[in-house]
Amino acid sequence: MPVVQVSLIRGYSGALKQQLCERLTKAVSASIAADPDAITIFLHEVEADGYMRGGRPRQPGTERAQQEAPEASSAESLVRTFLAAMEARDLERASRLLADDFVMRFPGSAPMTRLAELVEWAGDRYRFVGKRIHAFDSCDKADHTVVVCHGELHGEWPDGTPFDGVRFIDRFEVRNGKLLRQEVWNDLALASP
Repeated sequence: MPVVQVSLIRGYSGALKQQLCERLTKAVSASIAADPDAITIFLHEVEADGYMRGGRPRQPGTERAQQEAPEASSAESLVRTFLAAMEARDLERASRLLADDFVMRFPGSAPMTRLAELVEWAGDRYRFVGKRIHAFDSCDKADHTVVVCHGELHGEWPDGTPFDGVRFIDRFEVRNGKLLRQEVWNDLALASP
């Protein structure tokens, strides 16, 4: 029965501590093939008095929280919010979720950095497209989180003919509460009339 003990400076939110425990449980389970129900995580909170980093006092949890959008509490929820905004064609809301150096690539496209480029590129490929998402998978890396979703596309071709059941996979990289990269794979070219 693995037991993990973490010393945490007092000041982090309950939601962040919950997320930390969930991620530590997943990491231990993946590392040593332990049943998650057998993994115990203890968070020991200590007072911030006398705590300094970089030669100055710090209050934990506040610097990063101020940088993140309120709706982006986790990488998966950020991706869900982005995809919903894109499907609703709310490009302004979707754009607020992108990092300054965001890059996306779709099948047959050059890398794009702005959503307006995507809209222009897709304009003669289909009239509209929606996603039925079957599953999300997330993986934490050293400096970012990878979120992959897959499912089926539905929509209309430029002539108004409907399409449905077209497979897709989207891979996102999330850093500091913003989307850094989107890679898209789908079978639209195979389904095209």
